[in-house]
Amino acid sequence: MLPRRLPLPRLALGCALGATLMAGSVQADPSDLTALIEAAQQEGRVDSVGMPDSWANWKDTWHDLKTEYGLEHMDTDMSSAEEVAKFKAEGENATADIGDVGFAFGPIAVEQGVTQPYKPSTWEEIPDWAKDEDGHWMLGYTGTIAFMINKELVPEDQHPGSFADLGEGDYMVAVGAVGQASQANNALLAAAYANDGSEADLAPGLEVFAELARQGRLSLADPSIANLEKGEIEVALMWDFNALNYRDQINPDAFEVVIPSDASVTSGYATIINRHAAHPNAAKLAREFILSDQGQLNLAEGYARPIRVEHLEMPGEIADKLLPNEQYANARPIQDFAAWEQSARELPRQWQSQVLIHQQ
Repeated sequence: MLPRRLPLPRLALGCALGATLMAGSVQADPSDLTALIEAAQQEGRVDSVGMPDSWANWKDTWHDLKTEYGLEHMDTDMSSAEEVAKFKAEGENATADIGDVGFAFGPIAVEQGVTQPYKPSTWEEIPDWAKDEDGHWMLGYTGTIAFMINKELVPEDQHPGSFADLGEGDYMVAVGAVGQASQANNALLAAAYANDGSEADLAPGLEVFAELARQGRLSLADPSIANLEKGEIEVALMWDFNALNYRDQINPDAFEVVIPSDASVTSGYATIINRHAAHPNAAKLAREFILSDQGQLNLAEGYARPIRVEHLEMPGEIADKLLPNEQYANARPIQDFAAWEQSARELPRQWQSQVLIHQQ
């Protein structure tokens, strides 16, 4: 039995590949992981999309997979919608093995027929709401929409603490690529929640940003660490783990991160393994590691809340990086997944017709 509190160990080679290794929907048995590790090492690398070093501390996971198993790695950063489209367009000529997509895009990827299942050995510790029953996707971590405020650019008396505050300031607000990126889509859903909207009714959220556009205060800058560091963004809406990570990388004293007090969304990101992955076993091993204790702690180091948090021993220095629990009092998970999936499909057109049309 593998030790639960350690990363998957280097196991001796030579174990023949068993039937269960190829039958990805079967839950992984720790006794079969030797075969998976051998097959992954023979493939020698894993190529990802949407899993860059700066996001949720993926860099430590890629470093560990290299150190422990010799897997080379390359990531191409892109939005959730672009990941699914890439898997679909490339088909059998796949150049990516694994991706990390927003919650709403997991079922879409399955519907598009671009995934293959694999249940890691920690499967039973992943909540039912956070995984596909056949193992096509599962959340590795959760995130909650937060405001990231540049204290050097926004006067203290204008720092927003809620969505209601956003319409009252003089600062520019950046949300990113609504209709494409899960972070931006969920920021809009959070705005809808704060104004009596729902997964099925995003109109109140769209109106928040339409009003900012009418005021000339909607920034089209991407809320990336580079743009934040250059001082091109005054207030950004983003996942708490990204905001906290970027704050500490740039200058902890220059930014304030808060969860909107009126409402926010707690969602998450799921791994999907390409149906036609060139390195399928390396991708499965990557998922296995991500859902192991060490992989989960790597994500927590990147300020992301691990999906298996209730089964982890969280070191104090990691717990101290996170925001106080009381800030999350009015944050809630998505309730109507079918309605949210449908709404997310319509967002690209609605963002153009109801928000950007007012952009000055």
